[in-house]
Amino acid sequence: MRSGTRSEAATADIVGENFHLEDFLPYRLSVSANRVSRLFARRFDEAFGLSIPEWRLLAVLGRVGSASPSAVGEMTAMDKVKVSRAAASLVARGLVKQTQDPTDGRARVLRLTRKGVGVHQNLVPLARELETQVAAGLSRTEWATLHKTLNRVIQHVEGLNGGDESED
Repeated sequence: MRSGTRSEAATADIVGENFHLEDFLPYRLSVSANRVSRLFARRFDEAFGLSIPEWRLLAVLGRVGSASPSAVGEMTAMDKVKVSRAAASLVARGLVKQTQDPTDGRARVLRLTRKGVGVHQNLVPLARELETQVAAGLSRTEWATLHKTLNRVIQHVEGLNGGDESED
């Protein structure tokens, strides 16, 4: 090997000539997440007329009972605008009730209405069914490893960014 060849290869790598987007981890994670989200979005839209942010908000409120919009944002990794739009849509549809926080008159609290509880109860089995369909593409060991690995990546990235992670 000529001495210039190694240097040329290193320079090509640095300037991106050997960079393949399809092999870049952030890209692959994004593509995977987008494809799974589109599958869920299509099915939730068909069944309930819900967007991804709306069903995430319903899922959180169905689990915790009531929460502030900022708490929902933290639990779902959604930014304030997405939470606000989802909440407004769900309030307009009668699935979520928004009230003033009794401990802080400036803050709001979100909770499911009876109608929202009914939708949530029907939504969870569909979510589990879709997850099962996605999981069917992997062995049980691979599925468990994927969960464990994703948790480690999330924790590591949160540490690198000081825990400030929210969705775009």
